[in-house]
Amino acid sequence: MSELEDAYRLDYFEEEGFTRLECASCGVHFWARDAERDTCGEPPCDDYSFIGNPGFDESYTLEEMREAFLSFFEDHGHERIDPYPVAANRWRDDVLLTQASIYDFQPLVTSGETPPPANPLTISQPCIRMQDIDNVGKTGRHTMAFEMMAHHAFNAREDAEGDYAYEGEVYWKDETVEYCDDFFEHMGADPEEITYIEDPWVGGGNAGPAFEVIYRGLELATLVFMSMEQDPEGEYEMKDGNRYSPMDTYIVDTGYGLERWTWMSQGTSTVYEAVYPEMIDFLTEYAGIDHTEEEQQLIREAARLSGYLDIDEVEDLASARAAVADELGVSADELADLLEPLEDIYAIADHCRTLAYMLGDGIVPSNVGTGYLARMVLRRTKRLVDSLGIDAPLDELVDMQAERLGYANRDTIRDMVRTEERKYKETLERGTRKVESIAEEYAEAGDPIPRETLIELYDSHGLQPDMVADIAAEFGAEVDVPDDFYGLVAERHETGGGPEAATSRDERLDDIPDTDRLFYDDQERTEFEAVVLDVFERDDGYDVVLDQTMFYPEGGGQPADRGVLSTDETTVEVTDVQRRDGVILHRTDENPGKGEFVRGRIDADRRFSLMRHHTATHVVGYAAREVLGEHVRQAGAQKGTEQARLDVRHFQRITREEVKAIERVANEVVMDNQQVTQAWADRHEAESEHGFDLYQGGVPPGQTIRLIQVDEDVQACGGTHVSRTGDIGAIKIITTEPVQDGVERIVFAAGDAAIEATQRTEDALYDAADVLDVSPEDVPETAERFFEEWKERGKQIDRLKEELAEVRASAAEGEEVDIGGITAVIRRMDADADELRATANAIVDDGAVAVLGSGAGDSAQFVVGVPDDIGVNAGEIVGQLASRVGGGGGGPPDFAQGGGPDVDALDEALDEAPDIIRAMQNA
Repeated sequence: MSELEDAYRLDYFEEEGFTRLECASCGVHFWARDAERDTCGEPPCDDYSFIGNPGFDESYTLEEMREAFLSFFEDHGHERIDPYPVAANRWRDDVLLTQASIYDFQPLVTSGETPPPANPLTISQPCIRMQDIDNVGKTGRHTMAFEMMAHHAFNAREDAEGDYAYEGEVYWKDETVEYCDDFFEHMGADPEEITYIEDPWVGGGNAGPAFEVIYRGLELATLVFMSMEQDPEGEYEMKDGNRYSPMDTYIVDTGYGLERWTWMSQGTSTVYEAVYPEMIDFLTEYAGIDHTEEEQQLIREAARLSGYLDIDEVEDLASARAAVADELGVSADELADLLEPLEDIYAIADHCRTLAYMLGDGIVPSNVGTGYLARMVLRRTKRLVDSLGIDAPLDELVDMQAERLGYANRDTIRDMVRTEERKYKETLERGTRKVESIAEEYAEAGDPIPRETLIELYDSHGLQPDMVADIAAEFGAEVDVPDDFYGLVAERHETGGGPEAATSRDERLDDIPDTDRLFYDDQERTEFEAVVLDVFERDDGYDVVLDQTMFYPEGGGQPADRGVLSTDETTVEVTDVQRRDGVILHRTDENPGKGEFVRGRIDADRRFSLMRHHTATHVVGYAAREVLGEHVRQAGAQKGTEQARLDVRHFQRITREEVKAIERVANEVVMDNQQVTQAWADRHEAESEHGFDLYQGGVPPGQTIRLIQVDEDVQACGGTHVSRTGDIGAIKIITTEPVQDGVERIVFAAGDAAIEATQRTEDALYDAADVLDVSPEDVPETAERFFEEWKERGKQIDRLKEELAEVRASAAEGEEVDIGGITAVIRRMDADADELRATANAIVDDGAVAVLGSGAGDSAQFVVGVPDDIGVNAGEIVGQLASRVGGGGGGPPDFAQGGGPDVDALDEALDEAPDIIRAMQNA
């Protein structure tokens, strides 16, 4: 027996009379009280047997079931804690969405670096699993958005080497399974029907033995015993193909699906009727779906077998559905016609809840990260709503779920949905033309449009696969849509990217103590004394290590301080400062000498300007949230001495009025001259009091974090700041611009730099006034008048060019050439491109082929136009002509242009045009 297999043999199982069995259907091992049982209980080995036959004593709503679970574990010594956001990247930088309750505690707590907020604890954590998106609606049990009810215990081995934030064992496997059994009994379940399937777990770099707990065909809980960590040299190879070794900490990680427990208590046909009853009724009515009693009975029978339709378990969904239809005695088409509209309704309800969670927790739709995932869900939901003909605005449907979830920012949620719908419409209009071109290409080749192209069309243009299939069919092209299409798309975007790989520690620093950071004691102090602990030579200078320093190292978007280090013998210039783990390296032009006593002096003006701009970044971020909404969060920042920038997540362009409002709020904070406070706080206490908006600038490690408070804004921040907001002087927003979809950049200046920025703007205004010979106040009106006059003159020039082209086209009658029955006008006219195109269009309108060349601008240019009923290709003609002047070109069959640098060859190329056309006719 392997050591991993032995991990499943519990004293509790022996005491309670459980037997280890092997499933006759799928071959997995499981534990049950019924020694005669021959299947594991999970579909497709067993059907759902609770539909119409609830598994508990009472029927529960979501709210009632959540409270029943949390109260049970509170009564059994667990402390209830509040759930975290669904956007896991609010407090960690290696993942995007919260997919399980343990995500709240990885990696800092599970590694033992920091203690948990309570031990043991219980929680009901909202989660989103994008990988389940294609199963939603089909299996009856999958929801992309769900709550994971859980209890956790954090243990550390007695023989563990090193310091851990907790020690000893709270409880482990036997107690965990006993708690599970007791809760089932508390709810009125029949213990004889419960099975515990052995299923090793891996996730987030950890692993361990686990039980899937199945009752009446439904997995209701997973009990994970996290006891291993990923290790290339580890002795255990797990199902993800990686190797693992035992950890010094070991964690009870349980998950009880709130929605499934609620479903079990009600015995409805699917989980969706149990958790979204009002919305399912609303959508069914608006979709005009009305079933006969016979159809309703068939739907209930199909629901009992819907567990067979798990896309992750079957090779082909259509075949699996056909097998269900066969068992029910109906055709696969009849079953699909009946179930697919319902499945879409279930998916709409689930997706709207997912969107409510995402947008409610401040995720802004965009083209990257969590924003992309939100956009993907929204667009799929929009497509489903439209395909069912549901005449209800999408923002209202999402708002129904947001209201039920208790979000206060419902107006912002609705605004985001409406904005995304508008963007989606614009994207579809552009993307449809792209699909037509691709479909035509693959139809001509006789090949199906490949999966990767299908995913790329969705990624780049938001085109749903069924839309691509419909358009492609018009051109005779086929499309292979995988059953797990949306899961494949989500997989592209689900990783958080994680932190950049840490710079490996220089072995020379191993014996050097951490540098004492004096800049936190007095941020306005610019001189200090220190001892040189060591000096390391570099290609471009030296790295000097001091026992203490006032020099701030680069970090958090704040540049490093500069200055000098002086001894009695020499003065060296500090050009950069970096931190390696806890050691601060001062990069200098010369060697001050190891062991020397030095006096450090920082460039005070530079430091003060950086302090102003860093504090102003906090103020501008606070003002942006006040004006634009609480969803606004920092997406990046860079401080400087002349200006700074703050990137914020927002779903619309920032208007001029909003800029002025942000600037006004920011300067009110400055003028209030409030104290800027710093404090070192316990991480959990800070998170509990201020939430995860603490981590606007990144997530610091450790149990104790430094907090900076400016007005009502509190952030974890390691930078240097002024003492009072009045020290900022003034804040001037210079520009705003989109840096990517869903992210707006605010560029601003603080203090003296703000005055200089304002003066630069005024100088530009006065210069414009001088050029226009008006007062500065009249510049906008005058510029608008000049612009309108310029546009009108442009239109007049275009009209004159068209008239000139018509005259030249008429004059070209004598230059017509008959080529195999085709009339062509071949002519050199040294004009600009606009005039060439206009003349060619006029010639084509008269029914002739136009071949025009120009040597204007020291290059050869060609324009070729072909009437619709003439069988020569303008793009091919231009391509051959352009090759003769050392260039290239092309275009569609009716109109093309190109050219090259060899003007001297222009006339010769035009002379060859008749032969080129003649060769095409004979091809």
